[in-house]
Amino acid sequence: MIDKSAVKTLVDEWLKDKEYFLVDIEISQDDKIVVEIDHADGVWIEDCVQLSRYIEDHLSRDEEDYELEVGSAGLGQPFKVPQQYINFIGKDVEVLDADGKKYKGLLKAVDGNNFTVTVKEKVKKEGAKRPTIQDVDKAFDMDKVKYAKYLISFK
Repeated sequence: MIDKSAVKTLVDEWLKDKEYFLVDIEISQDDKIVVEIDHADGVWIEDCVQLSRYIEDHLSRDEEDYELEVGSAGLGQPFKVPQQYINFIGKDVEVLDADGKKYKGLLKAVDGNNFTVTVKEKVKKEGAKRPTIQDVDKAFDMDKVKYAKYLISFK
């Protein structure tokens, strides 16, 4: 079986001095290698081809046959690494927390493994008869949410 750390080393070498970052590497039992990269401005197919060729040039098919797929993380897919959260600050996101509650709002800030989303909620002020809709900041831990992803809008 192909060694994941060897593939990661190759990807890290290719990424050096580039603005791309690694999102994920998966290697199945039948040696299908899937590498996902991302960039603040999107991923160019030409760069995926270059990375694919770089990996193929450094892995021997004589030692082990494999299938290789290099692509982008995918818009609208759940975030997997902190850099993806950072890239979407100021954009609308959807978060499913550990309790199964869904929040939609603006990704306001990222600090280490924590992030803040500003959501609209009904808030009843003391003495008021009716609640009003207000912006409320919700804090989350990346490791404790089921997912967070960019909300694609066609408005």
